Amino acid sequence: MSKKITQQDTAAVFQRKAVRRTLHNDEWWFVITDIVAALTNAVDPSDYWKRMRRCDPALRLDSQGGGQIDPALALDFKTAGGWQKIKCWNTQGIFRLIQSIPSPKAVPFKSWLAKVGKERLDEIVNPELAMGRMQELYKKKGYTKKWIDKRMRGIAVRQDLVGEWKARGVASRVEFAILTNEIMQDTLDLKVGEYKQVKSLAPENLRVRITDIEFVLTMLGGVMTTKRHRDRDSQGIASLKKAAKDGGAVAGRTRKDIKQKSGKPVVRRSNYLPPPADGAVLKK
Repeated sequence: MSKKITQQDTAAVFQRKAVRRTLHNDEWWFVITDIVAALTNAVDPSDYWKRMRRCDPALRLDSQGGGQIDPALALDFKTAGGWQKIKCWNTQGIFRLIQSIPSPKAVPFKSWLAKVGKERLDEIVNPELAMGRMQELYKKKGYTKKWIDKRMRGIAVRQDLVGEWKARGVASRVEFAILTNEIMQDTLDLKVGEYKQVKSLAPENLRVRITDIEFVLTMLGGVMTTKRHRDRDSQGIASLKKAAKDGGAVAGRTRKDIKQKSGKPVVRRSNYLPPPADGAVLKK
């Protein structure tokens, strides 16, 4: 039986090595080959992992293979080639994996793993910690306080909208994408994929690069869609699409009014970029 996955993807960094992880049932699951790459100098971490499994039956991934820990899960990650399922283990499995890798990095990695695992437990009890960590991350990347505050409001709006969709029966990524495209199409006259092409951002997160006016309009489209759902008690994908289209249309009319008043198109090819840390002028 396939498992329903509720996830929030983010990469953690151990000694300059990115380790992809995803939330599944309020627990961090880590990409196995990323752990191998972080602990070894293997040219091909996937091949190294295959050889480990042949030598140590406890590391086999299937429940019938004599393994002493839970089977790995194939969880979804967004890559340059699109969404892919990648084998992951939770903290218990990763600690078992570490024991099988002769590496001087094993001890500091265990401390690191315990820390990033505890972060999630703390954030479940106090969600404000997650927001604070996100703000600090954006600050280190060079974003201004004004931009960070705006981004936090945008995340809250999006979470509120997604919460409404889930409560009204939306479960698959395809349905989330359909509804998001309905809002975006009527807000900016572009689907998400087309918008990314205009901005030359694929596969980067669109919301961290769009300009102020574009951001405000997309947020307005989300707020109005959420309101439409609640006012109409939308149920089912057809009803939700209609409300999403109507919510986006409110923002779309605002966009057209801005364009008429300014004489310039709202959607620009230029992106918002944070100032570089050294104060140098960015080329656009």
